[in-house]
Amino acid sequence: MQRPLKIAVYSGEIPSTTFIERLIAELAKSGCYVLLFGRLNKKVKDLNNITVLGFRSNTFLKGLFLLRYTILLSLFRYHEKKQLDSILKKTAKTTRHDKVKYYPVLWHKPHVFHVQWAKGIHEWMWVKQFGIKLVVSLRGAHINYSPIADPLLAEMYRETFPKVDGFHAVSKAIGIEAQNYGAQAHNIFVAYSGLNLAQKNTLNPVKNLCSSKLHILSVGRPHWKKGYTYALDACKLLKDKGLNFSYTIVGAANTIEYQYHCKDLGIQDCVTLLSKQTFSEVQALMKQANVLLLPSVEEGIANVVLEAMAQETLVVSTNCGGMNEVITHGKNGFLVPIRDSNAIAKQLLNVYDLKPVKQQQIKIAALKTIKEQHQSTSMASEMLKLYKHVLKNEVI
Repeated sequence: MQRPLKIAVYSGEIPSTTFIERLIAELAKSGCYVLLFGRLNKKVKDLNNITVLGFRSNTFLKGLFLLRYTILLSLFRYHEKKQLDSILKKTAKTTRHDKVKYYPVLWHKPHVFHVQWAKGIHEWMWVKQFGIKLVVSLRGAHINYSPIADPLLAEMYRETFPKVDGFHAVSKAIGIEAQNYGAQAHNIFVAYSGLNLAQKNTLNPVKNLCSSKLHILSVGRPHWKKGYTYALDACKLLKDKGLNFSYTIVGAANTIEYQYHCKDLGIQDCVTLLSKQTFSEVQALMKQANVLLLPSVEEGIANVVLEAMAQETLVVSTNCGGMNEVITHGKNGFLVPIRDSNAIAKQLLNVYDLKPVKQQQIKIAALKTIKEQHQSTSMASEMLKLYKHVLKNEVI
């Protein structure tokens, strides 16, 4: 009888992002035994096939956690502990915090150790010396521009990427970019972000945008790559055209740059800058909006776009990163060039003029794309292909 795959998921914090939490749940459902490593921010119960092995920030609890694994390794895997201690000494990773991170992984010894953030892979290269396969996720910021802005990071990628057993790319475009740093094409598997879709047979009634206010929504941190300055410039053009609209940016509250930009453009009455919202609050805002606008300069595939398409909200996105792997212009959404405020404004005006029948057609096509390409079950299936690829002919 085959033993289940033992997959370690490391994202640094427990619980983690929505994508990672969905991945964990689907892997467990598929029969994998999932181990979660990282800092435990709040109490999380072990579930069927999921074991939480996080450490608390509390000094006393962290000490007890380390003591447990120090004793276990010293008694039952002394030589492996000695080998790891030697590796940590050479890399100057000998603090208590370092050992709290590393000792539990060595003790539980998963078949695959899956690091969710590429910037941290240099800390985990040691797992390969103990027969553990190393898998790394490739996401937008970590690949598209961080190594360009940070030469040391680029150098670290070039050194480590050729040694990684397998890569998970959130888009085809990200996978291609990673090859510039030595990632091997045959070791890169694309697994699109998956959503848990509620079963429904009909779409919501369509409002006639021509007779109502156009509610535009963007969601994301106030970072230059999100392209909000271009969106705000587009709002100025919309106001000059006399369009009745509102624009809300979730996650941009108290951003002085945007506040001054709105004042300079004279669009304060049209723009609302909100603080970061909970997932359910964002979903509610999406349902109320007519359009989800993604004005980004760089992305992998933006999860917020997938959520909007699933929530029957029309999408206008820049053609950045892997967004054209999701959106076919005019069929299931709309694409515009990056850094082009005029194009954004023009496309929003076109959306405002859409007839209800055309809106319905686009929403149906968008929902079909999500169901065919972005189900959480298909995401887990692609991940399992990756894990089995790195394990190859090893008996599990």
